[in-house]
Amino acid sequence: MDLLAGSVKLFVFNQTIRRSFTFIAIMDASQEANAPANGATGPDASGPPNERISQPSQNSQTASDFIDSQLQLEADAREALPYAFDHCTQPLGPLRQNLFSCLTCNPPPESPSDPFTPAAVCYSCSIACHGEHTLVELFNRRNFTCDCGTTRLPATSPCTLRIDPATGVKGPVHSQQPAEGNTYNQNCKNRFCGCGEVYNAEEEKGTMFQCLGLAGEEAGGCGEDWWHPECVVGLGREWARERRQAKEDAIKKTEEGEDVEIEEELPPGFPDEDNFDTFICYKCVDATPWIKGYAGSKGFLAPVWKVRQDDKDIEIEHIPEAKSSDAQHQAAQAGTTQEEPKPEEPTKTETNGTSEHKTHEPSSDTPLTILRKRSADEAELNESEPSESKKPKPDPPYHNSLSTPPPASFSLFCKESFREQFCRCAECYPLLKPYPQLLEEEYSYEPPLSESGGENGESVGTGSLLDRGEAVLSNIDRVRALEGVMVYNHLKEKVTNFLTPFAERGQAVSAEDIKAYFEKLRGDEQGIRDAAASGAGGGSGQGGDDNRREQSG
Repeated sequence: MDLLAGSVKLFVFNQTIRRSFTFIAIMDASQEANAPANGATGPDASGPPNERISQPSQNSQTASDFIDSQLQLEADAREALPYAFDHCTQPLGPLRQNLFSCLTCNPPPESPSDPFTPAAVCYSCSIACHGEHTLVELFNRRNFTCDCGTTRLPATSPCTLRIDPATGVKGPVHSQQPAEGNTYNQNCKNRFCGCGEVYNAEEEKGTMFQCLGLAGEEAGGCGEDWWHPECVVGLGREWARERRQAKEDAIKKTEEGEDVEIEEELPPGFPDEDNFDTFICYKCVDATPWIKGYAGSKGFLAPVWKVRQDDKDIEIEHIPEAKSSDAQHQAAQAGTTQEEPKPEEPTKTETNGTSEHKTHEPSSDTPLTILRKRSADEAELNESEPSESKKPKPDPPYHNSLSTPPPASFSLFCKESFREQFCRCAECYPLLKPYPQLLEEEYSYEPPLSESGGENGESVGTGSLLDRGEAVLSNIDRVRALEGVMVYNHLKEKVTNFLTPFAERGQAVSAEDIKAYFEKLRGDEQGIRDAAASGAGGGSGQGGDDNRREQSG
């Protein structure tokens, strides 16, 4: 029976606690609505307390509106960060995953040549361990193990998500040895593209493209860097700035005062986005020269040449779509299967001879005749069997039909089916094997989505503050829950007495009133005097009880 009564009280407590959160929302909303901007004092702040109370706030907000706006903010946050962030990916080993570089923990040097220790952290650590830091999103990188909690980051920024092997409890973990297989590039310094420009998310316009990454910086490649289209074709960033400035000037002349979005255009020589699936920059192509031969063949676009800014006289040329390589390959296959027609044996014709000519009549099978027949049959059988020179030859390897790779540097743009076009003969497969990204499509690790814990799919970790508070209360110890119910009922009675006079006079509750009341509950003597002064003016309706005793209960 006591258990049933406790459960009923706990249910009542869970239902009524929502109203207590509503009252807290009233206080926060009132403080925001009535706080003077930038510390400035206005007419409301200069008058006596009674006058300030009698003037309702023009920016007042109801508790319902405040809670709705708060829930909307939290919903936007869940949309931007939809995955759970309660586990670090370091125990999972090397993965292709979304990474972030922390510029607060590892600030980039002023000069690119200065020493620098790059590091990158996983999605969960970027929020839980570096949520208040300045981060650069590197997007997906392959074969990477999270650096959070290692010697690549300062010990003052430990990983709070991993279990410390020394203590066996979750976090903080720091100064562990980083993974040896991680590779880094200039992106960890917030520099991107072949131009090495510092990325500014507020000012950056247009689209950047990520290279498939066949080689790291130490091998002459880019290491999955992000590229500006104009830098891929060698025009440089200045070309894009000049084009954008010209468009802005033209818009100002034609449509003054209107906010018109400027459409970014691709530079000449850069393929349309719908025509390719991924691309390999000229750095990585030069680092793996065997792949150059596939330019213009099936599954690949014509090469996009790298044109230096100082080579103004060089024209951008494109190898035509190779009908040669595919056609030659198909012709070679077809040619080996066709046999040359066998010449027909001449037939013996009878000549119109004299009466001496006689038709052949069957004769008796003498031993000599039988021997001749056998010799003729064996000769006929030998002629029907193909000789070694006439047997079909095996198909030539596909790479033999590829065109000779051009010597100049160029970027290679790949269609969706490009992986199926690589030659996999005994000579070519060893070249392909070190690059799994060329053999099959890559899949990136994604943390689990937040578990559904409500009508809108919120979980305890990502739901609203209101729902999270109720979730904690539903799991609280029974004795503490009953004590909380008693405290809540006591607080409810006091707050009701405080708000009743305002309701009777139809006055708005100001931030000063609420602040003074809770200062009184905390035992602040100055707050007590302020509250008493407000009460003398008919504001609080409170008695002169010393509420410090009640605070301890």
